[in-house]
Amino acid sequence: MRKRVLGKSGLEVSELGLGCMGMSFGYGPPKDSREMLGLIRKAVEDGVTFFDTAEVYGPFTNETLVGEALEPVRKDVVIATKFGFRFDQETGKPAGLNSRPEHIREVADASLRRLRTDVIDLFYQHRVDPAVPIEDVAGAVGDLIRAGKVRHFGLSEAGVQTIRRAHKVQPVAALQSEYSLWWREPEADILPALEELGIGFVPFSPLGKGYLTGKIDEHTSFDSTDFRNTVPRFSVEARKGNRAVVALLEHVARRRAATAAQIALAWVLAQRPWLVPIPGTTRVERLGENLGATEVVLSKEDLLEISDAVAGIQVEGARYSEAAQRMIDR
Repeated sequence: MRKRVLGKSGLEVSELGLGCMGMSFGYGPPKDSREMLGLIRKAVEDGVTFFDTAEVYGPFTNETLVGEALEPVRKDVVIATKFGFRFDQETGKPAGLNSRPEHIREVADASLRRLRTDVIDLFYQHRVDPAVPIEDVAGAVGDLIRAGKVRHFGLSEAGVQTIRRAHKVQPVAALQSEYSLWWREPEADILPALEELGIGFVPFSPLGKGYLTGKIDEHTSFDSTDFRNTVPRFSVEARKGNRAVVALLEHVARRRAATAAQIALAWVLAQRPWLVPIPGTTRVERLGENLGATEVVLSKEDLLEISDAVAGIQVEGARYSEAAQRMIDR
């Protein structure tokens, strides 16, 4: 698989990464750990070198899974994880944000143990904490970098001004935020700022949380623990109303002898050379399909047709619940 470098950081990774969240959290019950270990190792065999996890996924169990899966090949892969939440001591569930420097140091040590490694390649602040100046956060991660526990600093779902302030204190290697054909907001301000500053971009949900694969419609039912039940964009009405986006992808896919998912990923890959999507999956066949997107080359005409068509489609539904939206930094 070809490699890409995230901005000016020098951090080189496979041009498609693997988001591991859904293996343990978010999309229904946790999947069988043996199967997920096999899936992660299959991704390594197929050339993936970039793996994304976080302490909150599980919580904690996803880091443990990723650590076990990648320990035998640790020197050949890049592991990204995240800090920034606090947890209820009784339930163990997320209970708000916490990016105090002392807490960041505690999370780093705990993540290192779960990941079975002596260094975290990319350490993201998972969500901007309005109670803690971003300069303090960047300084704390900078201390961890100087201590040899972390290699690179990242931000997730941060706004332009927050990115700029953090970058002055400790260079930001990458921003992770949602980006896909049905969520193009980063194009307005985020992508130009990242290009100016030399920061890489790691789009999560490049397949629209599964919707852009064409496998989800108004008749699809989700497990009661699937967070998409709380997302307005996944209401029955929105799923029905947003089929125009999928129809467009399927139209181009037929012409390119590809799948809708591969066209959606190829479109994201074509946007910037310093951008690395991290689609997630829990199925080996879907992993193969996603990786096949790296061989789909969209022409200028294809890209123009897709962009023009999507610009004329009104996507229905907010991408997050109101509670989750309040955690997004502007």
